[in-house]
Amino acid sequence: MAESLTQWTADAVAARFAEAAETAHKLPRVRPAGYFNPWMTLAMQVPERYPDPERVYRSMPPSPQAVDRMLETMRWVQWLEVEQRHLVWMRANRYEWQQIGRRFACDRNTASRRWHRVMELVAYRLNSG
Repeated sequence: MAESLTQWTADAVAARFAEAAETAHKLPRVRPAGYFNPWMTLAMQVPERYPDPERVYRSMPPSPQAVDRMLETMRWVQWLEVEQRHLVWMRANRYEWQQIGRRFACDRNTASRRWHRVMELVAYRLNSG
């Protein structure tokens, strides 16, 4: 799983976190075992069901390789403090710097600098072995 031959950069680490967030959103929803409710399927006739404007359409599930990369990235998060974890995942989920700055009670430029520093820390840790 680990890419030991690769020289990690802050940009590569940021891309991996973004991919992990995207993969996490593609995973199927977790439901209680045995949960199934056929009532709406039986109650509605076929022409009434399609197209359904309120239905949330999900993309194809992620590949096993993408899930493995996501799980590897999740292990990297354990190297960080709690506030750094929140910062990393907010940015990976494409929050704007202004929103991130509000969450951490700082300026957007300060939030950006902190995020870059965390990316560099993770890249350093990956490169040092």
